[in-house]
Amino acid sequence: MRAITFDAPGDEDVLVISDIPDPVPGPGELLIDVAAAGVNNADLMQRRGRYPVPPGASPILGLECSGTVAGIGAGLAGSGWAIGDRVCALLTGGGYAERVAVPAAQVLPVPGSVDLVEAAGLPEAACTVFSNVGMIARLRPGETLLVHGGTSGMGSHAVQWATALGAHVIATVGSDAKAEAAARFGAETVINHRQDDFVERVRELTDGRGVDVVMDIVGPAYLHRNIEALAPNGHLIVLGSVGDVPDAPLELGLLMRKRASITATTLRARPAAEKAAIVEAVRYNVWPMVAAGQVSPVIDSVLPLADAADAHRRIAAGGAIGKVLLQP
Repeated sequence: MRAITFDAPGDEDVLVISDIPDPVPGPGELLIDVAAAGVNNADLMQRRGRYPVPPGASPILGLECSGTVAGIGAGLAGSGWAIGDRVCALLTGGGYAERVAVPAAQVLPVPGSVDLVEAAGLPEAACTVFSNVGMIARLRPGETLLVHGGTSGMGSHAVQWATALGAHVIATVGSDAKAEAAARFGAETVINHRQDDFVERVRELTDGRGVDVVMDIVGPAYLHRNIEALAPNGHLIVLGSVGDVPDAPLELGLLMRKRASITATTLRARPAAEKAAIVEAVRYNVWPMVAAGQVSPVIDSVLPLADAADAHRRIAAGGAIGKVLLQP
């Protein structure tokens, strides 16, 4: 099969298309003919040598995909999966390829209303957002969520899901075009962080109380300001870090006065059992919203697999609204 590989960390041009052996599904795994793979910031970090591959994982980039079931591993008799099923999957690697083997517990059915290619933009965002904002921070209807990067692949999903849940959503973006997009996704208020101080705007919008949950992809540069934006008993979820900003000091006094909490997580390196539990929770809690059209994959562009370098450039430039996908 064809796959995107690279011999050593570097810029986008290290990515090449290669012929490699097809994967073979092991016990409890499904083999998927890939229709499309999502491109995530984690892929860019791995290409640069800054995101180590977990032990036993495929070194091929790609943490999510969609496609059809092409093979069923041992131990899955009676599991309900069949050859030809339309699926999408949370991967530990291997998505930038024509085929991938993945534990069946990390696979989700694609609802009939969702385009199979576009479904590749769902698994990573849905599992990351729900496991953090839904399961850890326990966002509830009527509460307020602040989403940084409200038009990113992760952010656009979070805005839609929280709105469908019945929460109030404030999103930050970096341009007028992105502000319009975030509003379409359901954000009640959109703050252009290049024009306004988001902490001051949050205080205005919440009568000084702050937000119940902050979902952050910026990292150290926003640490103190995110805590300032929290309401009493609020929760800060840190899902990423932008650039090479050094770690910021944590002001424990402010955190303690607010009785607030911080969680920082990644998804890829979690044990298989944890991923399976997250996927099952997403299937139960989020997938009905997807089937009903309340939450949809937001796709910026779809490029051929051979154009993986251009896909990485598109993400790095920061102009994408939603997911960039690669299609074998």
